[in-house]
Amino acid sequence: MAAGARPRPGWSRRAQYGLFFGFVVAVAAIIVGLVMLTLSLVAPKSYATIRGAALDVTAPITGALREVVTTTTGIVSGAGDYWNAAQQNGELKRQRAAMMRRMVEAKAITLENAELKKALALRERDRRTVATGRIVGSSFDSPRRFAVLSIGSSDGVQVGMPVRAADGLIGRVVETGRLASRVLLVTDRANIVPARLMRGGQPVIATGRGDGTIDVRPLEVGKNPFIRGDLIITSGTGGLYPPLVPIAKIIRLDDDGAIALPLADPGRVSFALVEPPFEPAALAEAARGTVEP
Repeated sequence: MAAGARPRPGWSRRAQYGLFFGFVVAVAAIIVGLVMLTLSLVAPKSYATIRGAALDVTAPITGALREVVTTTTGIVSGAGDYWNAAQQNGELKRQRAAMMRRMVEAKAITLENAELKKALALRERDRRTVATGRIVGSSFDSPRRFAVLSIGSSDGVQVGMPVRAADGLIGRVVETGRLASRVLLVTDRANIVPARLMRGGQPVIATGRGDGTIDVRPLEVGKNPFIRGDLIITSGTGGLYPPLVPIAKIIRLDDDGAIALPLADPGRVSFALVEPPFEPAALAEAARGTVEP
């Protein structure tokens, strides 16, 4: 069976119309171009007027397109700036954290150096110092109060020797090893220190309360000589502790005495000095009276 006849493309009316209109547009564009060229040569002023009119017509379109381009560029640029700002903010936060850590470390080093300088200055003034060590631990389990020093019998430390810091009296040695020793603090209930009131010199007895404070009682019964802020110092009586060593500061009055806070807090003091007893004979007595934990 013979195939049906199909129309040729060249005979399509749509194709013919498209080709015709394209030809017309091309011819019109050529004519307009020739007219504009002739006008620009023959009548420049008229040509400038036409160009101005064309500019007026195309200016809003150009402006709108420019705004679209500017907005798009601004959005892209703003997103990039926001990302860069977020990265810079994170970096600044990391730098600030690192700086704060260095400041804390520097402050700790400064405080430790100050403590060491005070301990060294105290040792220079007192040639009888046996050894200087670091306080490496403290026990505040009520009612016992102990501290651990990083020096022991190999450094000349013996049981019964008094221990002090630049701020004041800490206590006395109750146990020694070769490399470390244990100190009974002045705030322990078993530690009794003969003392006197710095203002007026009245003799008093300082006894630890087991809670971080010291109970101070005058030897003269029925008279309370204390006022808030008074300083208590060692008297030298008994021969163990040397005289004139600061012990505590009065913070509260009782009916017949006062409560004082020690000036040398092992929780804040880094270094301590071990000294021989004020009177050598007191060492054996202090060793015999060592308190067991």
